[in-house]
Amino acid sequence: MAYERQRYSDADLQEFKILIQEKIKKAERDLFLLNESFLNDQNNGTDDTSPTFKAFEEGAETLSKEQNSILAGRQEKFLRDLRNALIRIENKTYGICRVTGKLIGKDRLRAVPHATLSIEAKNMQR
Repeated sequence: MAYERQRYSDADLQEFKILIQEKIKKAERDLFLLNESFLNDQNNGTDDTSPTFKAFEEGAETLSKEQNSILAGRQEKFLRDLRNALIRIENKTYGICRVTGKLIGKDRLRAVPHATLSIEAKNMQR
């Protein structure tokens, strides 16, 4: 029976740590921009235009704020998942599928660095 590694090497973990830290920086910037646009009063000078047009614009602005709020919530969850992945790196449990106990493939972790399930486990959920 072939020996299967139980965890990634320290060098591998360091590679993933750098990748995750870069993704966290980008995600934090994206969240900042979402929050800025949410808080920004985008009054485009329609105070003196017809009431009908203003109602349409206020409706669009409300919808846009709702969409930004949803996106910001998703971004916050993504950041939390990435930070949890860093904790798993520190604990040397990163990259181990929480269902099968096997290593998650490197290609999957590069694409989804906060993954906690292998493709095998994801397929079992269907």
